[in-house]
Amino acid sequence: MVKIQEVEDEHFTDVKPAFADDAEDDDFTDTDSEISDEEEGDDELEETLYDRLVALKDIVPLKQRTYLSNGASRTYRWISKGLSFGGSTLWVLTTSVMILGVPYAVALQGDQQLAEMEKEYNMQQFTTESLTPGAQSILTEGTQEKPRQ
Repeated sequence: MVKIQEVEDEHFTDVKPAFADDAEDDDFTDTDSEISDEEEGDDELEETLYDRLVALKDIVPLKQRTYLSNGASRTYRWISKGLSFGGSTLWVLTTSVMILGVPYAVALQGDQQLAEMEKEYNMQQFTTESLTPGAQSILTEGTQEKPRQ
């Protein structure tokens, strides 16, 4: 079993009189400076990207900032207009295909089905004639009676 025992630091238990040596105060001051250095490091980490961009305002001259801003605005306008034109063009093409292309495709499919049915009918007729070559002529002769002599 583990036994926990508290160990007190002598530095904190000793009570210093008001007239303590300056050498001991230097140690205390050094500790403060180390802590303050760490705190300054934290401030640098809390700086955001926006803060850095705002700081660039002081570095970049006004003429170059204006040039960059105008270039970015022009680029944004060109891209915006291009996408708008592309969307409109795509809309016109798709609606045209739907209005003109779909009825044409349906009519073309109907014509293909009709041609296929005609082929099938002709094949059946050809098969019938090839299997029984005289049957058709007998049937037609039977309906047309010739006078007997």
